[in-house]
Amino acid sequence: MPGSGIKSIKVRYMRRILAFVALLAILLGGCGKAAKSDKVQIRFWHGLSGPLGDVLNEMIIEFNRTHPDIEVVTNPISSYTALSQKLSAALNVGKQPDLAQVFESWAAKYEEDNVLVSIDSLIANDPQFTPEEIADFYPVFMQSITYKGKKWSFPFNKSVRAYFYNKDAFYRAGLDPEHFPATWQEFRDYCRILTKPATPGHEATYGANFTVNEWQFVNLISQAGGTIMDAKDKPVLNSPQGVEALNYILNLVNVDRTAKSTKEMDGQNAFLAGTVAMFEGSSVSITYMKQQPINFNIGYAPLPTYKTDKSAISGANIVIFKSGDPAREKAAWEFIKWFTDTEQTAKWSARTCYMPLRKSAMETPTIKEFLATYPQFKGIYAQLNDAVFEPQHPAWFVARDELKKALEKAKEGVQTPQQALDGMAAKLSELIAKEQSAK
Repeated sequence: MPGSGIKSIKVRYMRRILAFVALLAILLGGCGKAAKSDKVQIRFWHGLSGPLGDVLNEMIIEFNRTHPDIEVVTNPISSYTALSQKLSAALNVGKQPDLAQVFESWAAKYEEDNVLVSIDSLIANDPQFTPEEIADFYPVFMQSITYKGKKWSFPFNKSVRAYFYNKDAFYRAGLDPEHFPATWQEFRDYCRILTKPATPGHEATYGANFTVNEWQFVNLISQAGGTIMDAKDKPVLNSPQGVEALNYILNLVNVDRTAKSTKEMDGQNAFLAGTVAMFEGSSVSITYMKQQPINFNIGYAPLPTYKTDKSAISGANIVIFKSGDPAREKAAWEFIKWFTDTEQTAKWSARTCYMPLRKSAMETPTIKEFLATYPQFKGIYAQLNDAVFEPQHPAWFVARDELKKALEKAKEGVQTPQQALDGMAAKLSELIAKEQSAK
């Protein structure tokens, strides 16, 4: 009968569906069981994107491949400011990640809030991480993670300031393309030589540019023999050394008119366009610039020096947040050790132009091959031998933005350099007092 044929088809159809559902349940059940039993999953929040984020992702994939019992799951955040805000929100509700990039001032704040795993305790309980391992790291990195005598973070992606220059412009101006100015005065002289007025059909060219930058000012005041805060956390950036440092760069812009005043990415773009001959940025700036055509021979150089050879490091460290799960905390430490070992830090440096964290990395084939291709980078690496770091005080993260505003006022002539730095010192004192009262 026609009805019985239709019924038979329906039965066969339902059997197939049930068989498929049963098979799917077995597969999903098996996957769920394996995920729970075989891997310790740790969450890592970071603020790296673009080519730097790409390299980081590739290295994390390699870590996961070579550590079958651990899985690092990343959550890239759009910027460091956004990362700071998201971490604060997560900590308020106890949903923080296992690992996160932080700056020294963040780590100091988190330490006060008692939410960090002590790096010192991890090292003390790890027989493989010997005193020789610690001694292999550049001293400035170990100093920058030590707050109130203890380590609460670990160096991760660290950079120094560097100069990139147009060798062709040097040659046309009668300057040696292989020699970059070594002192403040020589740099000022080069700026004068390299600055040319506009002519019909051609833009004016400048020796350098100046974009207000807090990190650059930390470098300049350090080279002038000063500092931002003294050993007792008193702001002293308005010292004679601070005023001298600010006047040095402002004279290039407003007196000599040999440094082009720029904002944000305009300085880098002017350099790539050939209207600025010498551009100061992070050592990793070249990683971004290489994404665009560079139509001239480019040179690399360390910063010109003045009374000291000091250079300030910047970039993020990494912390482990308390989770109450020793297995996750141990897995997070394993990732940190792997990422900062000799081979990995050498690879990270050669591919991104961040600094190698260990002295032994300089002897690896990876770095030697990199320096064979870019020999002038050796001087940039050498800045680590006499490097300093920014203030660790929790107030510094907010104060950095305030310093930028103060430097802008001085550049625009709204205030004198002394007035701008006096105001900044008062603001920093206010922020420090606010942090202390919140404890």
